[in-house]
Amino acid sequence: MALQAIIFLLLGIVILILVAINGFLLWYFYKTNKKIDTLLEKGKIKDFKNIFLSQKEKNNDLEEQIKEAFLKIKNLDNISERTIQKVGVVRFNPFNDLGGNQSFVIALLDNQNNGFVISSLFIKEGNRVYAKFINAGKSDHLLSKEEMEAISHANAR
Repeated sequence: MALQAIIFLLLGIVILILVAINGFLLWYFYKTNKKIDTLLEKGKIKDFKNIFLSQKEKNNDLEEQIKEAFLKIKNLDNISERTIQKVGVVRFNPFNDLGGNQSFVIALLDNQNNGFVISSLFIKEGNRVYAKFINAGKSDHLLSKEEMEAISHANAR
């Protein structure tokens, strides 16, 4: 008899635990369902089909914007290959004992070492300015020591 009482007591405890779990699950379901109903009834979105279609439309718009951004980036990358990216400046005195370092050379090169050098020689009678085109780091004209140094400074940056 005592064994049957213990079994009934254990069954009663298990049933009470299951009832408590069931009550918690019903409360949680009700609470979650109420939130979903609030979203679907009071918001602008009436059903899940509209939610998915709206999200798909947003994704398509974003994909188009990303494609446009990548095209612009590629275009800018192509343009930047042909723009001046390297600059080298050398100041010097062409006459050892006269004046200061008022003469200069500026090398302006793109990424492939194409560009030009501008040389300015300051002399007593005035100022002389020369320009030489640079193609792949070399010129068709003879380069002075200072012009080669300016190109070297430009490539070092």
